[in-house]
Amino acid sequence: MGVLGCADIAVRRILPALVEHRSVRLVAVASRDGARSERLAARFGCAAVSGYRALLDRDDIDAVYVPLPPGMHHEWVAAALTAGKHVLVEKPLSTTYAQSAELVAMADRLGLALTENFMFLHHSQHAAVRDMAGEVGELRVFSSSFGVPPPHPASFRHDPLLGGGALLDVGVYPLRAAQLHLAGELDVLGACLRVDEATGVDVAGSAVLSTASGVTAQLDFGFQHSYRSVYALWGSRGRISVPRAFTPPREHRPVVRLEQQDRITEVTLSADHQVGNALDAFAAAALSDTGRPALGEALLRQALLVEQVRKAARVVTC
Repeated sequence: MGVLGCADIAVRRILPALVEHRSVRLVAVASRDGARSERLAARFGCAAVSGYRALLDRDDIDAVYVPLPPGMHHEWVAAALTAGKHVLVEKPLSTTYAQSAELVAMADRLGLALTENFMFLHHSQHAAVRDMAGEVGELRVFSSSFGVPPPHPASFRHDPLLGGGALLDVGVYPLRAAQLHLAGELDVLGACLRVDEATGVDVAGSAVLSTASGVTAQLDFGFQHSYRSVYALWGSRGRISVPRAFTPPREHRPVVRLEQQDRITEVTLSADHQVGNALDAFAAAALSDTGRPALGEALLRQALLVEQVRKAARVVTC
C-alpha cells in the first residue's frame, strides 16, 4: 500500500496503523515536498516518493490511501483507479455527487475497491447500540452533533477551492451516522449553513431529515465550537446517548447511557481500535470482490445526502 500525501490524519492515525497491520505492507509515502516524504518514510520504515504520479506508477503497490484535501480527491482517486490501484480515501469521496458517481462507476468498471474512510463505522460500540435499541421502544428521533474548535488559519478547511467548509469536514459524520441507525432513504426537510464572509466557506450548520415514516434526524455541526462528538436515539420508552461517537481513542472504553422512566443505566463497553478495523475492512474489500456493490451504494447515498443538504440550506453570512 502507498500513501498519497502527508496530511495530519495520515501521520497521526493511519500510518501507525498501516505499519502494524497484519494484512497490509506499507511500501511508500508520497509528497510534493520531497524532504517531507523523506522524513515520514524514515519514521515509518518505507520508501519516500516525490510526487503523487510517481507513486501511482510503482508496480509494487496494490492500493493507496488518499488523505488529500477534498477538492483534490476526484483528480487523484480517478488517477489511482486508472493506475489499477484499490483506493481508501478520506471523507468525503469528492465535493459533488456527480464526481462521486463518476468515481464509483469507474471503480466498478475496473473491478477495484473504493472506500470512504469513515473510521467510526468500524467501532464495535455502534453494533452494541443497535443491540440495545429495543430498550427505547419505537424510535422517534435521531440526533447528532459534531463540532470542533477553529482549524489553523492556513488549513485547507478555510479554502473553498480545496473543498473546505464544515459540512464536508465534520457535517458528513452526523449524516453518515443517521444512515447507520435509520432505515430507508432520508429526505432533507431543511438546513442552514453559516458562511464566513471572508473565506467563503461554511463554518457551521444544521439539518433536519426524515424517513418515509416520519422518524426525524436533527443534526448539527461546525468548526467554531467547543468539541462535541455525540449521537442519541430517542424512542417511545427511552433514550440512548453515545458521548464519544466519532473519534474515541484506541484505549477508550465507551460509556453508553440508557435513560428510561425512573431509571438511568450506564453501560461501559470494551475499547476498540476503529482505525485498525477500518483497515481490516478495506483490505478485505481489496482482496475479495465480495460486497463491493454495497460499498458503492453507500458512497452514493452519502454523496447525494450531502448535496441535498447544501441545496436545501438557508445560507447566512457571518
